[in-house]
Amino acid sequence: MEIKTERDGEKLTVTLIGKLDAVTAIELDKTMSKELDGVKNLVIDLKDLSYIASAGLRILLKTQKRMNNQGELFVKNIQRDVRTVMDMTGFSRLLTLEEEERKPFSVSF
Repeated sequence: MEIKTERDGEKLTVTLIGKLDAVTAIELDKTMSKELDGVKNLVIDLKDLSYIASAGLRILLKTQKRMNNQGELFVKNIQRDVRTVMDMTGFSRLLTLEEEERKPFSVSF
């Protein structure tokens, strides 16, 4: 997995690329611990994350708890397979997810 960070004052955007499993969750935990000082607005972009394991979910929850004390966390651009895991485990209710815009359903004959 690759972790990209972009800081703009008190805003930090973290983009995760690849698979967030037990091994890469350790790397993400270290990155979050190091980067979150002084952050009031954290955005985690999952547009390029194709897989998430329970260890990855645990790091996201840990990060959410920390941000509850110092600012806001938004998780955005969640891929379908990752969103399914979050929904099935209840994490979609524990994390602040930025909902994608859904196109209205229409049928033409």
